[in-house]
Amino acid sequence: MTARRLGALAAFPLVAVPIAGCGASNAERAPTVSQLPLVPGSQIVAQVRSCDRGPNAFCGIDLVVRNGKYTSSDILARDESHVLRKHGWSLADGDTSLQSAANSPGHTLRLTYATATGDLREIDLGVINRPWPITYALSNSMFDRDAAMSMRLEVGAS
Repeated sequence: MTARRLGALAAFPLVAVPIAGCGASNAERAPTVSQLPLVPGSQIVAQVRSCDRGPNAFCGIDLVVRNGKYTSSDILARDESHVLRKHGWSLADGDTSLQSAANSPGHTLRLTYATATGDLREIDLGVINRPWPITYALSNSMFDRDAAMSMRLEVGAS
């Protein structure tokens, strides 16, 4: 009986170390919103940080960004691309056809972004998932007729 308990206790540290390691490395490498260049006049109206501690562990931040100076979310997203390029980010394809993406200098961060309409459409179709506060903020921006984007900032490949 004692040997069985010791065997169970001896196995526990082997399981606990990888789990703790994922959390610790992600906490150190978690992105911050201050690292993200935004179009002047843009405001973050919703922000949710989430971490996945699974086999492909990552931490990311979902955002909704509004800008009252714009009449169209499409133009806001286009101008965001210009701002990102001016700050040395390289543009890339998004995860879906309605999204755009960019990698920070050194590929330490990856940003995926889309218009409010585009993300709401893909949420409704079940193509993507967003935290409830993000979906709610995107929906509110549509009803308020504000130019808005959905963004997801994640730790990059390096």
